[in-house]
Amino acid sequence: MHSYMRRLAEGGAVQEELVTIRGERFVIPIKAEQKRRVNGVVHGASSSGQTVFIEPLETIEQNNELVRLLEEEQAEVHRVLLEMTRRIAEQSEPIALATGALAELELQFAKARFAEDYSCVPATLTTGDLHLEKARHPVLERNLKSKGGSVVPMSLDLEGEQRQLVISGPNTGGKTVALKTVGLLALMAQSGIPVPAEKAELPVFDAIFADIGDYQSIEQNLSTFSAHVARIDFVSKVVTRDSLVLLDELGSATDPEEGAALAVAIADHFRRAGALTIISTHHTALKVYATNHPGVVNAAVGFDEKTLRPTYELRVGVPGASAGINIAQRLGLNAEIIAAARAKLATQTQDVARFLDQLHAELKSAEHERLELQRREQEVAREKSRLELEGMKEQRQRVREMEKKLESLMRDFEYQMREAVNAIQDRAAAQKLSKDAERRIARLRREFKEQFDSTVVAHHTGADRDDPNARPNEVKYVSEGDTVKLKSLGRNAVVKRKIDENTFEVEVGLMKMRVPRSDLAAVTSAALTERKPVSPVQAARQRGISVSLKEDDASAPSEINVIGQTVDDATTEVEKFIDRAFLAGLPRVRIVHGSGMGILRKALRQYLQKHPHVATVSEPPQREGGAGATVVELRS
Repeated sequence: MHSYMRRLAEGGAVQEELVTIRGERFVIPIKAEQKRRVNGVVHGASSSGQTVFIEPLETIEQNNELVRLLEEEQAEVHRVLLEMTRRIAEQSEPIALATGALAELELQFAKARFAEDYSCVPATLTTGDLHLEKARHPVLERNLKSKGGSVVPMSLDLEGEQRQLVISGPNTGGKTVALKTVGLLALMAQSGIPVPAEKAELPVFDAIFADIGDYQSIEQNLSTFSAHVARIDFVSKVVTRDSLVLLDELGSATDPEEGAALAVAIADHFRRAGALTIISTHHTALKVYATNHPGVVNAAVGFDEKTLRPTYELRVGVPGASAGINIAQRLGLNAEIIAAARAKLATQTQDVARFLDQLHAELKSAEHERLELQRREQEVAREKSRLELEGMKEQRQRVREMEKKLESLMRDFEYQMREAVNAIQDRAAAQKLSKDAERRIARLRREFKEQFDSTVVAHHTGADRDDPNARPNEVKYVSEGDTVKLKSLGRNAVVKRKIDENTFEVEVGLMKMRVPRSDLAAVTSAALTERKPVSPVQAARQRGISVSLKEDDASAPSEINVIGQTVDDATTEVEKFIDRAFLAGLPRVRIVHGSGMGILRKALRQYLQKHPHVATVSEPPQREGGAGATVVELRS
C-alpha cells in the first residue's frame, strides 16, 4: 500500500500520504478529481467531498485475508471465553462461598472501623431494662466534628416497671435528638453494630415505631394533625409489650387543651400496653401525668437562663420548662413582641415556669455538690492508698536497712576480733581468745536476732504505738547531740535530729538510722559523750591488746585484680584486701574488676560505699582503667 501510494503521489493524485482504514480494510485517500487514475474499490468519501478512500485492486486479496484472520481471531476469543466461563462455573459453589465469606469479613471490618471512629462499645441485650451511659447520635457527632464541635452525650435508665419517659423542655433543646438516639442505637444493637456510648444495655424489640416529623401529604389529603393521628392509630393497633414507641411533640398541631387531653390518653394507652415508650412534649398536662402515674418518668433537656441557650443535657426525674418566649428572644424576635407576650402570660403559668426554673437550679446545684463530693472522696481514697503504700515501703526499707546494718556491725566486730587475735604472739592465748571471740560473736548474733525480731513484730502489730503497757520505761526527753542506748542493737548512738515526737535520726558509728522513741533505753548528756573516734587498731590497744603487723601485711599491695570471679568470691577478696591496706596505713588503693556487663563493678562499689574503712569510691580516668577499675580512698 505504501509503495503504491508513493507512485500515485508523484502524479499528485494522493490527498495525503497516509494509509487509513475503512470497514476494517486498508485504503488510500485520493483526491476526488483523480479517482479515475486508481483502479480499485471506493469505500467512501470525506465529509467535504474532496477526498475519496479507494482500496487498490492489488491489495484486495490481502485485505480479504486480513478480514478472514480477524474473524478467526474473534472466534478464538469467543471459544477461550466460553472455556473460561465453563471452568469458572465448575467452581461456582466454592466461589459463592468465598464471596459470602469476603462480604462477611468486609462487614465486620466496616463495623470495627466505625467503632474506632466513634468510640463505640458492644451493646448488651437485656430482657427489658434499658441503660445508656453517655450515648451519642453518630450522624450528629459526624456533622459537629466537621465543624470542630462535640456532642453533649445523654444518659438514660428505664428499669423494672419504668416503661415510659416523658421529655419536656425548650425548643432546640435536644428532645427530638434524644428520641432518635435511642431508636437508632436500638436498631444498631439488634443489627450487631457497636453503639457510640460508654455503656449500652438494650432490650430486644420486636418492632420500633416512630412518629417524628411532619407527615403532611397533599396527594393523600393529609394535614399535619391528621397525618400524626393516622400514624399513631396504626401503632396503637399493632404495638406489644416488646415494642419501642417514639412519639415526638405528642398532642401538637391542634387546639392546646384538646391536644393535651389527647396526648395524655395516648400516653396512657401505651403505658397500659406495656410498651417501652419515649415521648417529647410541651404540654403541662403530660408532665403532671408523668408525675402522678407509676411506671412513668419525667425528664427535661437543660436550659441556661443566663445565656438563654439550651445545654442539651438530659436530666431524668424532673419536668422541664418550655421557655418559648426566652427561646424566641434568643432567636432574635422583635423586642416589642417579646415584651407583649410576657405581659399576656397568665400568672399561674408564670408561677409554674418560675417553680420549674427554681427546681432546675436546685438540681444543678445538687449535681455540682454531688460531683464535688465524689471528687473529694476519690482524692481521699487516693491519698489513703498512697499513705498505705508509702508506709509499707518505709517498713520494708527499714527492715532492709536494719539487716544491712546488722551485717555491717557483725562484720566489723569479727574483723576487729580477728585482728586482735592475730596480734597476740602467744599461740595458746590466741586460741583461747579466738574461741572466746567466737562464743561472743554467736551470743551477739543470737541476742541481736531476738531483739531484731521483736522490733519487727512490734512494728507490724503496732503494739509499741497502741498499748501503753508495752512501753512503761519510754524515754521522755531527748535532744539533739544526746547519746542514747538502743534497745534493738544494744549499742550507744548519737541523736542527730528529731524527725517528729516519736522518731529520731541517730548515728551508730558510721551508720545513720531512724529509730522510734520506744527503742531508746537511756540518755546520756552530749557533753559527757563527746570523744574523738579511734581506729580499730587504736581501740584494740586501748583495751590492752598489742597489735603488730606481719611482714607481708606491712608491705600490703595497693591494687587487687578480681576479674572473672563471682560477686561473693570477689567481695570476700576485696574485704580482706581493704582490711590489710587499712592496717598498713595505705591512703589509696585500686581494684580491677573489668567492664563486662557491669554486675561485678556495681556490686563491689555498693559494698565499698558502706565499708567503715572507706572514705570515697570513684572511677579512675580512662588511662588508669576507666569503668574497668575502682579507686578507693581509705580513712586515716
